[in-house]
Amino acid sequence: MTEPSSEHQLIARDSRGKARVYASYELQRLKRIQRRNVRIFRERPLQEMSGAFGDLGTLMPLFLGLAQNESISVSSTLVFMGLSNIITGVYFGIPLPVQPMKAIAAVAIADKYTPPQLASAGLFVAAVVGFLSVTGLVQWFTKRIPLPIVKGIQVGTGLSLIISAGSLIPLNLSSHTGAYLVLVGTLTFLLLCSIFRKVPFVLCIVLLCVPSVFLGYCSYNPYLSVWRPSITIPSFADFRFGAINAGLGQIPLTTLNSIIAVTYLATDLIPEVPETSATAIGCSVSLMNLIGCWFSAMPLCHGSGGLASQFRFGARSGASIIFLGFIKLLLGLFASQYAVVYSHIFWPIPLGVLLFLAGVELAKMGESLNTEGARDLWEKTDEANLDELSLRTPRTLTSEERMARWTVMIATVGAILAYKNDGVGFIVGLLLHGTYSLLDRTRAWSTRRQGSIRLNSERPNESHE
Repeated sequence: MTEPSSEHQLIARDSRGKARVYASYELQRLKRIQRRNVRIFRERPLQEMSGAFGDLGTLMPLFLGLAQNESISVSSTLVFMGLSNIITGVYFGIPLPVQPMKAIAAVAIADKYTPPQLASAGLFVAAVVGFLSVTGLVQWFTKRIPLPIVKGIQVGTGLSLIISAGSLIPLNLSSHTGAYLVLVGTLTFLLLCSIFRKVPFVLCIVLLCVPSVFLGYCSYNPYLSVWRPSITIPSFADFRFGAINAGLGQIPLTTLNSIIAVTYLATDLIPEVPETSATAIGCSVSLMNLIGCWFSAMPLCHGSGGLASQFRFGARSGASIIFLGFIKLLLGLFASQYAVVYSHIFWPIPLGVLLFLAGVELAKMGESLNTEGARDLWEKTDEANLDELSLRTPRTLTSEERMARWTVMIATVGAILAYKNDGVGFIVGLLLHGTYSLLDRTRAWSTRRQGSIRLNSERPNESHE
């Protein structure tokens, strides 16, 4: 047996050294995150607990629909959602939500998917997102998407949440006296919570609905039961059906909203936490589905709407979703049926108010497109002044540039709302942004050409003189 060459030994030693440095860096980063989580939870525990439930408006309708169709294992879904919440809060240190994959859930509810078919869709999306993340393509893609398109996705998602909220609040309240009283009471309580900021709005609403579970306001008869995991193995026919009919439509939504938009939004909302990489978020989405879907858990992802909602109602650290994760985990292990009943009886009007406010919070992110808060303006300045980082100032936009950026964002928003598809909005925004870029380059080329012609026309006169 030949001994390894000295060059190979040096390479191996260098690799081990780099691995130790990375592991040490990660360990220190996690320690800083946990200190921040503990500090913020001690300073404002009620706000953190209230913010943890801010994403219920997105979670409950889809969770209940899939549970009623028996497309998921309720207990496995709660267990893996809880574990994902806890790990996400520990690793990222921000209130990053764990929510259903909306496109898959909507198709599965409408077509009454079986657990293997639903698991196939989640596994397919997880595999694709995992490949894009591990290869670095998601991070590369994130850095090169024009900011107006990202802002358009955020605003479009926010307005979609507002539209969804309308379906939960009846327009003709005169024929729904009880609904009218609930709406007035909810808005009044929200106003009081806005004045007295230490009162947690969502936490109070959540607690007010708890007694209904035990008072028999539902046709279900909940009971305590211990989680008994069982593995779901899809057939080839199930995998092909789930991947093609539900998984393909989810990939652009997950990539654009659950990864790229979340990466930008997390930095905008919580700038004191180091920027979350798109690769890490993509790997998180991939791993929680590559594990959970084998147990008939609901396909899960992160989302910019959920992050904006949890932030709006008080969450500022990973401690909020760690708290939520333990509640889900305990329910999944011992009382999954009570979670189904609670989702069924939760008042739709407060749920609609939560969705509406979450949509407003997310749509507000579009305001910073042409201001100093736009990160692409600062990045271009840094590239031009590498030796003068202390004199950082954002690049000043011309009126034409402002209008072009605004138009690209609005076109992206319009396409998302018109076709109810983030992928269509992204393509429309990209085409319009490319058109503006082509026009700018054409004008620049024309200006240079005219200057060159002018110089050439002046040279014969100089030689003649």
